[in-house]
Amino acid sequence: MISVRDGQNHILAQVEGPVPPELIVITEALGRVLVEDVRAPIDVPPSDNSAVDGYAFASSDVDTERARALRVVADLPAGSVFEGALGPGQAVRIMTGAPMPAGADTVCPQETAVRSGDDVRIDADLTKGTNVRMRGEDVRAGSVVVGEGSVLRPQEIGVLASLGRRQVLVSQRPRVALLSTGDEVAEPGWPRTAGQIYDSNRFTLRGLIAQCGAEPIDLGIVPDVRDVLRGRLLEAAGLADVVITSGGVSVGVYDLVKDVLGEIGGIDFWQVAMQPGRPLAVGRIGRAHFFGLPGNPVASMLTFMLFVRPVLHKLAGRRRIFPETWQARAAEPMRKKQGRREFKRGILEFAGGAWAVRTTGPQGSGILSSMVTGNCLIVLEEERGDVAEGEPVLVEPF
Repeated sequence: MISVRDGQNHILAQVEGPVPPELIVITEALGRVLVEDVRAPIDVPPSDNSAVDGYAFASSDVDTERARALRVVADLPAGSVFEGALGPGQAVRIMTGAPMPAGADTVCPQETAVRSGDDVRIDADLTKGTNVRMRGEDVRAGSVVVGEGSVLRPQEIGVLASLGRRQVLVSQRPRVALLSTGDEVAEPGWPRTAGQIYDSNRFTLRGLIAQCGAEPIDLGIVPDVRDVLRGRLLEAAGLADVVITSGGVSVGVYDLVKDVLGEIGGIDFWQVAMQPGRPLAVGRIGRAHFFGLPGNPVASMLTFMLFVRPVLHKLAGRRRIFPETWQARAAEPMRKKQGRREFKRGILEFAGGAWAVRTTGPQGSGILSSMVTGNCLIVLEEERGDVAEGEPVLVEPF
């Protein structure tokens, strides 16, 4: 039986590298992964500018002991530039974002200045540089602003726009073909027989694939017919970088996935030392990576998160492959069998000045509602036994 960590390392070692890049406009770049460092071609802001609406002046013109009246020689809206330079005793009415006039180094806010005709009285307590945004204080020209392997969030896209970038080089979305197997599952929205259940795994997995930044290719439900299954798996491998099935990888007499995969691909069947989700098939069909996930809904979701998600992140060129884990205090005792890694669905809350976590209740691998009620996984390592209330545990927030 293989450990979770050894399984992850073995699988990731088979991933040669990221998918090819593509150039896209930044309006379509949310959630995409950069394949190059983006360096700033300019300073941001490109010049000293006013942080407020007010009056720009030279700090040397104002006595530190008392206010002084200055002559207002121009109005400067945002987007305009003051030609020339301020002379002694002069000021310019300036709007937020407008470049500072030559000879000015400080801005008095409009609400604290006293205007009288062409004169304005400036408070004496403003020090040099007050209310001025300096050139390059956000970004310096030549600096790396967003690094290779970064997942582009709204803030990264905004920074790219501030540099004048209209396009960005990102990884293509890894393509993932998805099938459910078995005569016992029915398509939602269609009648089902007495012995059938509605297929939930394909829809959960489709959402997880999209959440990873990959492109799901939904190939529906495949019946328990050898030739049909064989043809659909070969079709899937020709369409995608990764092929995923759910169900059909245990030891049941009708579990055909194992036999068919042995004919068309290089597949390993694992018993993973984890709960839930012990049975797992991994390998290749042609050039595509293959994952045969368990049929139980929670086990299917969990094995995706542990073994498929890191592969999709590596294929996309992400800098971070695995999610972060936190530490919290167990708010209740938890039963745990040594020798396997257990993943309990938990509810993480901040209480009494610290993070505390409790389970969602029954932890059966078919209770998909536990993933809805919970907001994290409670990760209990292989060597650990029963957990007492108050002991520290690892959590992985959803």
